[in-house]
Amino acid sequence: MDQKKRSNCPVSCSLDIWGDKWSLLIVRDLLESQPCTYGDFLKAEEKIATNILATRLQMLEENGIITKSEHPDSKAKVLYQLTSKGIDLLPIIVEIGFWADKYYEIDKSKKAVLKEIKKGKELFVKTTIQRLNKEIVKNK
Repeated sequence: MDQKKRSNCPVSCSLDIWGDKWSLLIVRDLLESQPCTYGDFLKAEEKIATNILATRLQMLEENGIITKSEHPDSKAKVLYQLTSKGIDLLPIIVEIGFWADKYYEIDKSKKAVLKEIKKGKELFVKTTIQRLNKEIVKNK
């Protein structure tokens, strides 16, 4: 899907795809545990409405951030998974986490994870992206 761009600014073009309040949360959930079902997203603590979730999943799929496939155990369900393009959002998610840790009170367990990531951010990002890309190949 070619979306109409507001400008040729790289920040603006990117925000047109994932800059709403829900899309990066969907990507976050898939980075933490992929593949996911529709129901898995509904269990997140942010409580996304079903109509918004359906719209965001469709938009992310149309823009090549996620793919969907048949669920092996149920014809009524589908599995959503990040593409390589979606996995490449990992460094952005990490940096948003660092920013939030600096300016907001966050959950102690999340704070501990961010502290560990900070110790070796480049290695964490590289190895996580490699692992997730291998999962894409394995799940095809």
